[in-house]
Amino acid sequence: MSGRLHLAVALDGYGWDPQAWRATLAADPNTPSPLSGRYWADLAATAERGLLDFLTIDDTLMPQPGRRERIDPRRLAGRGDAALVAARIAPATRHIGLVPVATVTHTEPFHISKSIATLDYVSHGRAGWQPRVSSTAHEAALFGRREAGLDGLFEEAADHVDVVRRLWDSWEDDAIIRDVATGRYVDIDKLHYIDFTGKFFSVKGPSITPRPPQGQPVVAVLAHRRPVYEFAATSADLVFITPHDEASLRGILDELAAAGGGRLKVYADVVVSFGGAGDPRSDALNFTGAATELVDLLLEWQRLGVDGARLRPAANATDLPVIVDEVVPLLQRAGRFRAAYQDGETLRARLGLPVAPNRYAAVRR
Repeated sequence: MSGRLHLAVALDGYGWDPQAWRATLAADPNTPSPLSGRYWADLAATAERGLLDFLTIDDTLMPQPGRRERIDPRRLAGRGDAALVAARIAPATRHIGLVPVATVTHTEPFHISKSIATLDYVSHGRAGWQPRVSSTAHEAALFGRREAGLDGLFEEAADHVDVVRRLWDSWEDDAIIRDVATGRYVDIDKLHYIDFTGKFFSVKGPSITPRPPQGQPVVAVLAHRRPVYEFAATSADLVFITPHDEASLRGILDELAAAGGGRLKVYADVVVSFGGAGDPRSDALNFTGAATELVDLLLEWQRLGVDGARLRPAANATDLPVIVDEVVPLLQRAGRFRAAYQDGETLRARLGLPVAPNRYAAVRR
């Protein structure tokens, strides 16, 4: 595969290194908190300056990622709601896509559908969504539920995404008419019941939010193993994978194809700590070299079949600027990355995804 590389960034707290907060505050004690809108707006502005496809905002039902009941006092604890953070920074940006994580296991699809649809409106067609399952007994106990096995969780997640997508289609694109002369604001013939009944959900619809500007905001899934590859193939537009070398990349791409994921856009996740030691506990490759070496790696992986990469800065304050000011210019000089955004471009269009037809409008006609 050749041509331009797609590039995104994954943001979480002060960075993906659990100790990033210490280094960040030691260098600048006035750095805003990740609970402030200014903090996220500044990060988004930097990422947009680098012309990146989109940024993802991590989220979890735990106060610390990977922790159970006990909080480690040495690590960053506490977080805001990723979808609300994305809505806060949308007006502060013009081009970059905004893809918050939202847990599906303990959240109603009706609520997520209107949350992401609203984000698509306030960002003028730049919204996406990364669904995540919650697999621990502690997370289940927060909602008075029992712990479930992974197969059941992903079966539920597939139904969840299906319901969300149907709710996005429950209004036709031109349902809002605002005809002052006739006094009609909405054409009720263009609102549809989804009448979904499944193992996990029974949802009538329609949504309370009109169809998003993109029709279907981009759905992205992080996948590590076969059951999740199958979930991505049936439910997503884009998949994040975690290869560690050429052999594992080839194996993952083969598994994705076998799971029916041939139509998916594929981004390889890489934790980047330029000149640092990295975090050996990461699920993704820890890259600790120079920007030139990272570019070589990404272009080689693109040659092997990925569409792009999602970079996870170990420390946002130091690693994100290297991505923007060193990695991106190297790719541009090689003719492998855009020189400017296209005004008014939706996230779906930027990723080369087709216009999403409305399933209910097609039936009505």
